[in-house]
Amino acid sequence: MPGVIALALLSGWKTALGAQSIEQKTQICARCHGADGKPVDKTIPIIWGQQAGYIYIELRDFKRGDRKSDIMQPIASSLERQDMLDIADYFSKKPWPDLGQPRASKEISIRAVNANQSIGCTGCHLDHFQGYGTVPRLAGMGRDYLAKQMTDFRSRARGNNPGMSDLMLATPPDDLAALAEYLAGL
Repeated sequence: MPGVIALALLSGWKTALGAQSIEQKTQICARCHGADGKPVDKTIPIIWGQQAGYIYIELRDFKRGDRKSDIMQPIASSLERQDMLDIADYFSKKPWPDLGQPRASKEISIRAVNANQSIGCTGCHLDHFQGYGTVPRLAGMGRDYLAKQMTDFRSRARGNNPGMSDLMLATPPDDLAALAEYLAGL
């Protein structure tokens, strides 16, 4: 089924590439990432308001095959560098959507803060997990997406950032779950 979805999206993407405006070119993205910036599936990332450098790097990594996705790889493979830069800039200027996720409990928050002190997430993602440049914003990202990415880094299923894989491997799974819940509620 993912292959069928990928083909449908790819044919829509090729049509979008012929479009004149960036708004027309990015309409295909809304099919998964949401027309209002809220993804249609909880395992899909928010791209509205995300760091432009990070969006570009991920698109580039999908195109190269360094990051795997049956849906994103075919789309990214058709993109030129300037397309990726334009798309990244476009989405970075959109407002970050509120997914309405609850704040983590005090117990979970304490565990997450302690885990952060061990791993040093804020060393790259900054004090309020807002990210910067090529480092993604994590605050307010979907909990299911965060948990899946941490698991994928840990298992090395997501191989486009070996340093993150090493950090996730060094972190107990319960701490990762706490971090995902905490970050989603920020």
